[in-house]
Formats: sequence, structure tokens, C-alpha cells
Amino acid sequence: MNEHEMLARVRAEDLLAPGRPVVVLLSGGRDSTCLLDVAVQAAGPEVVGALHVNYGLRGAASDEDERHCGELCRRLGVAFEVRRPAPRARGNMQDWARGVRYRAADELARTRSADVAAGHTATDQVETILYRLASSPSRRALLGMRPRAPLAGGAGSLVRPLLGFTREDTGAYCEAQGLAWREDESNATGAYARNRVRSGLLAALSEVHPGAPGNVLALAELLRAEAEVLDGLVEDILGAGREDILEAGREVTLETLRALPAALRRLVVQRLADQAAGGVVPGAARRADEVAALSERGTAMLDIGGGLRAVAQYGCVRILPLDTPAAPPPEHAVLAIPGSVAFGSLKVRCELGAPAREPGVIDRAALTGTLLVRSWRAGDRMAPLGLGGRSKRLQDLFTARRVPRLERARVPVVECDGEIVWVAGVATSERFKVTDSTREAVLLSCS
Repeated sequence: MNEHEMLARVRAEDLLAPGRPVVVLLSGGRDSTCLLDVAVQAAGPEVVGALHVNYGLRGAASDEDERHCGELCRRLGVAFEVRRPAPRARGNMQDWARGVRYRAADELARTRSADVAAGHTATDQVETILYRLASSPSRRALLGMRPRAPLAGGAGSLVRPLLGFTREDTGAYCEAQGLAWREDESNATGAYARNRVRSGLLAALSEVHPGAPGNVLALAELLRAEAEVLDGLVEDILGAGREDILEAGREVTLETLRALPAALRRLVVQRLADQAAGGVVPGAARRADEVAALSERGTAMLDIGGGLRAVAQYGCVRILPLDTPAAPPPEHAVLAIPGSVAFGSLKVRCELGAPAREPGVIDRAALTGTLLVRSWRAGDRMAPLGLGGRSKRLQDLFTARRVPRLERARVPVVECDGEIVWVAGVATSERFKVTDSTREAVLLSCS
């Protein structure tokens, strides 16, 4: 493959586009050097920036890497940023370095409204899959890296334009373009697990069958296509949950969870955990059967690791961070007749209309004072429709309607001169109901 074919394929995939800002992670090696030049040609030098992190782990060689990268950026006419973090004394050095690199890239991406581009190749993809297969017993291990993924900080995307090319391809591109690169001698040592995968496991598999690397990539592509189907099934299951005025986050009924095949049950629990954490939660799927076994009586909880807890209430289960507080009550507000008012993230509406015997429809003549929208208070009582005027505690009505405790403060309560008229999604007062003599009605609603 020549350099023109590589550039054409990258442009066709739309991971780099003319005028779209991008921050390239530049180590100075062949892959990132190739990526920087490709980015300049695909997007334009004025929107390309390069980030180099000098960890100082290789002494003078690290400084030479930085100098080389700076000269390359000057030659290509792109902005050059350097970070020099204090070296870490112990722990997993590669994980630390990766974290430093991506946090710095995310900061730059947010200031520039840019994507971040990494120079991962098909060769890296094979090594990553084999490494994860050995170290992480999950379906994710076989899916590999995606060409586009969201950045942890929420700004732009992480793109990998070279995933379709091998390390040999990027070297050939650099040679054709007259681009020199730096070799990191630590990549040839057995000090890091990934190096051992490259020099040992991958080499052994290639001896078994010369097409082994390509077969690994083909399998990953097949599994990613199947994963899209499974992800759709998970969305269908979670999308069938309750949708009302409450902001509970996503949930699933225990009955539904228990009826699913074990494999799909694991995927549903993993999705709930990942969304609660805002990232991948390793091992959450393995707790799926325990989550499904939670009691339907009252409130049951199970810590599933990763700072998360499964909470089952009234037959439904959600996964929440351990430190999730009870919802703070929104500020109370006066509601005009007719009119609307914000209550937290909801809007409560009061509209005039024809009489109808439906929830939230009130006799206009019975409203002799000002309407106030507020949160419930301990000791609140009302006489709901259908009980013949008998009063009940609002707490008991919440329980009967299966409103979780953490959410009750966000449910709008409308009162008139201190008397509860309507509780959104829960009850309408008997005293304010529409009767045969009602001439004008008020419709209370919220969304």
C-alpha cells in the first residue's frame, strides 16, 4: 500500500476531515509520526495540534524525543504542546503514563473544541485483543479498540484513523514522505506485559499460522457487528421501563431481569452499571444473578463494586453510585391560573378547559386562593379521589404508587390556601374534583 492509498482510505472513513480540529498524540515513533502527517493532509495544518508528553523516564533519550517532535511540528506547520509530569515512583507505569497522556489531551481538546487522534494500528489492535483476552475475562476483550469512541471528559471523540493499517504500513508511509521517527528501546524489553505479548505470544501464533493476526482482526470485526445487535436488544429492554415525571435514571423490573437468558441479563446489568459510572465497570456483569435475586419487598440493596450499588424498590432495580444523595427539594413557586412554572427540571402547567372526570382536572370554582407548587412535607395529608373523602398520609400514597424515597422530593405538590389539590402522578383531591355542576375546569399537568 502506498501513501496515497492510505490517505484516501483515511479520508473515506471521515475520522479526519478538512477544517475539523484535532489534537494528535505524538510520541515521535513511526505510528504517531505517520498519523500527524496524515492529519495535516486530511484536515489542514491550521486545525491540527500535537501533544507530546515527556515523562523523563529515559533521561537524555526522552529529551531528544521531545526535540524531535518539536522540529517535526515546525516542519509541518502545526501547534506543538508539551507536558512534563513528575515521574511516578511506583505502581503500573504504563497505566499511569496513559492516564497522564489522555487527561492532558482531553484538556486540550476541550479548549480547542477538537477530537483527539491516537496512532493505534491494526498491529496494536491484535496485541490489545490478545492482552485483554489473557487479563480480562469479558466480551469486551474480543471487541478491541473502536475507530471512534467518546472522550472521558465529554469533549469531542477519540479517533484512531490508522486502525486499518499495520505497523509496516506506517513505516512505509514515513519513508515515502521522508519523515524520520524515533525508536523507543523500552519497547524491545520484556519489562512490560504488552511487549511480551508482541514478542512472545503474537510471534508464536504467527508460527502456528501466518494468517493469525488477520484472523484475530476478522474475528473482532465479526463480534463488533454482533455486539451492535446485542446492544440494540439491551436498549429495547431498558427502553420498556417506566417513563413518567420521575428522574430515576434507567431501570428494569426484577421480573423482566429474571426472565432474560443469563447472557442477556449480564449485558443489561453491565449497561446499567456503565451508565451509572460514566464508563466501563469491569466485573459488573458477573453480579447479574445476584442483582436479579434482590427482594421485591420494600427496598433491597447490593454493592456490586466499582463504587456502585444496585437498588431494588417496588419490583424495579436501578444501579446508582454509592454516594447518591436523596434528591434535594426544588424551590416552591406560585402557579398562575392559567400559567406555568418551573419546578426543578420539570414544568408544571395550569390550563383552562372543559370539565372532564380525569386525573389532574379540577373544578375552577373550588380554587378560591393562590396555587403554590412545592415538595411534599412530613405530615402532609390529602383526601384522594376514590376514597369517599377519607384522608390519607401522602407518605402512604407514595408507597401505594411505588414512588421511590430518593425521588419523592422532586414530585410536584400543588396546594391552594394550604390544602393539597393535586400530587403529580399520584393523586387528585376529592374536594376539588369535577362535578355535574362544574362549568369551567382547570387541567394540571407537568413534564
